Amino acid sequence: MFQVVLCNCPDEDVAFRISEIIVKEKLAACVNILPKITSIYSWQGTIKRDSEVMLMIKTKQSLYTELEQCIKKYHPYDVAEVIALDIQQGSAQYLDWITNTVKEL
Repeated sequence: MFQVVLCNCPDEDVAFRISEIIVKEKLAACVNILPKITSIYSWQGTIKRDSEVMLMIKTKQSLYTELEQCIKKYHPYDVAEVIALDIQQGSAQYLDWITNTVKEL
């Protein structure tokens, strides 16, 4: 029913813009911005190493599709990382807060 969605951004400006939009649109209850991560990945046949900023987004599974579309709309990457992890357990009060904060479908 609940998910943590991860999304890497190229810099803090992009991270703040996307985070504020998805919280304002009630697609997420909270977004944590984790600065200065290093990503090593394969892209178009070469190994890349970049500094990025990670978004850790707390939301409901029912909002995933709309959340993904919103991220892709504002994200500058050709292939934006949007990965959802199901929350297996959590504080009942925190999960209730997510339910009461995000929009209903």
